[in-house]
Amino acid sequence: MITIANAPCSWGVLEFDLDGESAGFEQVLDEMQATGYDGTELGDWDFMPTDPVALKDELDARKLELLAAFAPVDLSDPEAHTSGAEVAVRTAKLLAAVAKNPFIVLADENGKNTTRTQHAGRIKPEHGLTDEQWETFGQGAERVARDVYDQTGVRTVFHHHCAGFVETPAEVEKLLSMTDPDVLGLCFDAGHYMFGGGDPVAGLRKHADRIWHVHFKDCHPEIAAQARTESWDYFESVRKGIFCELGLGAVDFPALKAILNELNYDGWIVVEQDVLPGMGNPKDSAQRNRDYLESIGFEKPST
Repeated sequence: MITIANAPCSWGVLEFDLDGESAGFEQVLDEMQATGYDGTELGDWDFMPTDPVALKDELDARKLELLAAFAPVDLSDPEAHTSGAEVAVRTAKLLAAVAKNPFIVLADENGKNTTRTQHAGRIKPEHGLTDEQWETFGQGAERVARDVYDQTGVRTVFHHHCAGFVETPAEVEKLLSMTDPDVLGLCFDAGHYMFGGGDPVAGLRKHADRIWHVHFKDCHPEIAAQARTESWDYFESVRKGIFCELGLGAVDFPALKAILNELNYDGWIVVEQDVLPGMGNPKDSAQRNRDYLESIGFEKPST
């Protein structure tokens, strides 16, 4: 059975230092529950309580499940692997104490590299990693995933992400080809895959055997085209609404749903919309996103 969650990033809680103040965790969780979601990702460390008893009490009070936590690591830098793994393990210990079958959502430290950030949505081969850097990156991803599993029993999925070193379909395929499928799964994000130059329907089919976790994010085609024409960096694209409400962009969510049904996918789908402070009302967007999903066949939880 597919279950629908949301994430704190839909309320502007992001790993990046951006202008404005996002909502507190109590408001975010209250509004997730009110708009018809069954679960949440953790958000940045310290956004929600990091004491497992306190965190579980907050989630249980709203009948929400915790399912995953984002863990950015500068994987192209071998000196960052040890500290990155330590942070991921710390986070996974919290997940393991609170959640059922959660995931660490590992990603490159997106936004750290100036070239990748400036060229998000229009990456060329010369913007990518060398063969030696790829080896470092892949080894780092596997090392984090192994440490997390060995110390906590939590599995790890890799999140391809614009403004990081795994953005394009070719880069996603490259990383998967050089990592152990029993150790590292894929968090498939429809919006990032499309802005990175791919067809989410084709990508979901192609990588079905590695997909353990799914993010439903839309991508507005006109804003994407403008971002490429005007050479916006990643953050400007986000501020302009590249990741719009579900159903307003170009991602074919009914087709994705059909494929997931064919695959008998029984995990979580996480709605993400990156509503930054000042861009609109996150609760209203969360409600419209959940209503849209209900309109294509994803039932809301019974009350």
